[in-house]
Amino acid sequence: MIPLPPSTRIFLACGATDMRKGFDGLAVMTQQVLEQSPHSGALFAFRGERGDLVKLLWYDGQGMCLFSKRMDRGRFVWPSTKTGSVVMTAAQLSMLLEGIDWRRPERTFTPSLAG
Repeated sequence: MIPLPPSTRIFLACGATDMRKGFDGLAVMTQQVLEQSPHSGALFAFRGERGDLVKLLWYDGQGMCLFSKRMDRGRFVWPSTKTGSVVMTAAQLSMLLEGIDWRRPERTFTPSLAG
């Protein structure tokens, strides 16, 4: 996981993004579609049409960083809405990048007794 400062805001771009876009294309999309500044220090996540590729755009104070992850099997869980953005926590981003449904995480074990 990327070591983000605790105050970092994370935006997930709803809908599919053309994954041929690089730094400049995603920065313009951040400004025009998400109506956010790509140099604000926030992290912006974009997913491709097939759902197996995610790109993260982040300004770390010195320059733009572009990270990508492609799933070998499965798809990244993404909101069904086609426009706008979703604000998420670092924990939700971590689950998303692991292929876990971050919208409804379920615990596998519930203790019946304390101690």
